[in-house]
Amino acid sequence: MHTTTLPPSGQRFSRSRGSLGKHPIAPLTMGQLLLNIAGALVIAGTYAATVLVIGHELGDGTTVSLPLVGGYLLGVVLLLVGNLSRIPLSALALIPFAAAFNIVLGQVVGFSGIPLYLDAVATVLVAYLAGPAAGVLTGAITNLAWGLTINPTTIPFAAGAAVIGLLAGYAGRMGLLERIWTAVPTGFVVGVIAGMIGGPIAAFVYGGGLGVGTGSVVALLQAAGHSMLAATTLQAMMSDPLDKAITFLLVWAIAQAIPARVKEQLNTR
Repeated sequence: MHTTTLPPSGQRFSRSRGSLGKHPIAPLTMGQLLLNIAGALVIAGTYAATVLVIGHELGDGTTVSLPLVGGYLLGVVLLLVGNLSRIPLSALALIPFAAAFNIVLGQVVGFSGIPLYLDAVATVLVAYLAGPAAGVLTGAITNLAWGLTINPTTIPFAAGAAVIGLLAGYAGRMGLLERIWTAVPTGFVVGVIAGMIGGPIAAFVYGGGLGVGTGSVVALLQAAGHSMLAATTLQAMMSDPLDKAITFLLVWAIAQAIPARVKEQLNTR
């Protein structure tokens, strides 16, 4: 009599369980790569052109603000188009909650008088868990939703938020958020980049007067003789690196408490 030997209980499906939630990310197509490069170049070029124009006194805040905001938002759109198809459904479900968390925390800190933001904690966490594409979308949606519902001044800063998500995702891929002694310096560097992107927006779109804490720092720097652009940039260089270092530290601490199974389900890195 022919008999079939069954595997021990629980082993028949062990292979499929081992790959539960794994969504191997497809390599960037040439079109997606070009869109990502174009988005980064548009944001960087907009920043450089803005500083160059103001530095040569060829315009004032009014004439520069529209192309500045337009260039930044175009860069965000290019980054989003280049990454949307690479975000797994498991990560998409998290993004609205992550954006809401960013908004609530950002509002609380903004009214506290502390010269920080802490409005990218969930962006960095999603980027760490699900990769740079999800980080870009989380950052952009946070600022757009925030601006359309509560605080319109956040919309022009969507470019910086998207770049933070992008960089955090690649930092996660490189394992830089796995250890506290690499997470904090990485956050500091990301903060420097974010501060450079946001400085001209604060100067030429809002006149430097954003936030209870940050606005007072800009006012003090102007009183010391710095120009508006110099004051907002210096304020950003003081606030953003510290803010993002704390943000990456918080994400590292949160990540320690996330079960490995959940990380595996969302891991596209």
